[in-house]
Amino acid sequence: MTDTRIDPPPVADEREMLTSWLDWHRETLAVKCAGLTEEQLRLRSAPPSTLSLLGLVRHMADVERSWFRRRLNGEDLDFIYFNEDDPDGEFDNVGTASAEEAFATWRAEVDGARAAAAACPDLDTLAKREREGVRYSLRWILVHMIEEYARHNGHADILRERIDGVTGE
Repeated sequence: MTDTRIDPPPVADEREMLTSWLDWHRETLAVKCAGLTEEQLRLRSAPPSTLSLLGLVRHMADVERSWFRRRLNGEDLDFIYFNEDDPDGEFDNVGTASAEEAFATWRAEVDGARAAAAACPDLDTLAKREREGVRYSLRWILVHMIEEYARHNGHADILRERIDGVTGE
């Protein structure tokens, strides 16, 4: 695997530290998927789970959109890969899904998330849209996203090892 990640700085202000760690985790997902075929990216973890690397990329595209564009920015956007009738669509519907499209969509949502965060004057900026009656701060969203990627990158590490034996940070 080619490692394209940039290590977060050992000393930085809070905003730079949080965004650097989030970017590092974003790129960790890309590293875990690097060099695999579309079929390998679709491989499931273990029945009955529908977890796959491609599903994780699709899931994170929706998570990026949800927290940064839908909630923080207040944009009126649908989810990309799932809906009320198909709540696990990002994971379940990878059989014929295009990896190229999924990665392009994920990268576009990451770019949109970065722009939304950069537009906030500070980490205490509250999201424009509530989730279950709560308006979260940009600080909370960044920490949550680091947690979300860290958890799923652990899944990605196991999936990658299952596919071709490659492990790593």
